[in-house]
Formats: sequence, structure tokens, C-alpha cells
Amino acid sequence: MKFSHVDGGKEFDWGKTSQLYAKYRDIYPPEFLNRLCAAADIAAGKNILDMGTGTGVIPRMLYGTGAYFTGIDIADNQIAEACRLAREGNMDINFICAPAENYSSEGHKFDSVIACQCFTYFDHAKLSVNLASILAPHGIFCVAYMGWLPEEDGIAARSEELILKYNPAWTGRGDTVKPLDIPDCYLNYFKVVRKDVFRLNVQFSWKSWHGRILSCRGVSASLKQDKIEEFSLEHMQMLRKSAPENFYVRHYAAITELIKL
Repeated sequence: MKFSHVDGGKEFDWGKTSQLYAKYRDIYPPEFLNRLCAAADIAAGKNILDMGTGTGVIPRMLYGTGAYFTGIDIADNQIAEACRLAREGNMDINFICAPAENYSSEGHKFDSVIACQCFTYFDHAKLSVNLASILAPHGIFCVAYMGWLPEEDGIAARSEELILKYNPAWTGRGDTVKPLDIPDCYLNYFKVVRKDVFRLNVQFSWKSWHGRILSCRGVSASLKQDKIEEFSLEHMQMLRKSAPENFYVRHYAAITELIKL
């Protein structure tokens, strides 16, 4: 994949991160999940589509709600890991390898659609039209994001500095607390009804934060293997020198709820 507005057009492949994703990306704290459930009306018996599902983090973490989940992703390696993890957890989740812009629900209508941590990667002109076709009347489209705050957290800042050393084109740097930007094309089909922005402290260990950073777009999805290995060694050395073995990293979350007109 490559986009002109992402990493200066540098190509990246989420499929390269799938094994790391499977181990280290189930990190959303309860407050984030509770607010996401409220915004997307995730509850028993609801039919929910999770776009850009990756390894199925959201469907798996919210499986206990009793909702019926379908997860789609363009990367077949991600879907393979999602299926494996769901099987191991005895979870009945429908995972499909498909681009969100062209996904057909074959007449089936979803109560809600979620785009978590993936909204920047879509063709919004196409996706807005497709969402309107697969959502039930007055269905919910919920966009969500959680990112670390380098200006408020030293560990996050030092990790970012190291990513930029190996990948100067990476545009994931310098996150600040802000609401999500919803392109105007969605307003032809949806009304924004709620914007939620809040800070979070997310707990990590050396190993789990290291895995979280390795699995980001700027590292394993973009770098060649020899550079990933060099980065990995240097990042772990940095953590052991500058952080206790268990710590919190300051994050923020943004959730925007839209209702189909």
C-alpha cells in the first residue's frame, strides 16, 4: 500500500506485521472499549462490521458483548491471523479479506460499522457511498483512534525519535490531542452526532511496548529485515536504560459517531 499523504508516498505492507500484531496489539483499555461500545451501539444481537480489522482486535476484545461481528481487511496475512486467534478463543467471528470500498454485504444490512485505527487509509469518496449501501436505516458509522502522546510522555518521545532515525519519512510522529477529521463526502450520507476526545494511560512492559512499536507502520510494515533487526536491538536497549520494566504510556483517544441520514 502507498498513499501520497502517508509517509511521503513510501510503500508499506501491514501483512508483514501480522505476527507482531497478533501478539501485541490487543491493547485497548476498558475505558476506550466502553466508550466505543456506547458510540457504536455494540450490544447483544447487533450486527457489526469492523473495517480494517487487522488481526480482529476489536471483534475479539468485544466478543463478550454478544454482538455478531464481521471483520474485513485488505491484507490476507492479517485475516489469517484474525481467524487463527478467533478459533483459539472459540469465537464465532466472520473474517473476510476484502477492500472496504468494494465490500458487498449481498443485501445484508449492518446496524453499525466501525473503522478503528484505519480511517486514513481509505478512499473516502468510494467508502462513503458503500457505507450508505450496507448500513441499515439510521445505522451508525463509528470512527475511532488511539495514539500515544510524545509531547506528554518521555518513553513515547524516545521511541518516536528512534523510528525517525530509521525511517525519516514516517508521518505517524508528533500526535497531539485532537478530534478526528471527517471528510465532507460523508456528510452527503451521514450526520455527525458526537465527537469524543479523551486521554488515557495505557500499561506496558518492556516486551509489550517494544512489540507495539515494532508492529507500527514506521517499522515492520516499512523497513527491510536487516533494519528492523537493528532497530529492535537499539529500541530494547533504550527501554532497559530509560524505563522501569512496567510502566504507563500517555495516550489519547478520539471517537466520532455518525448516523446514516
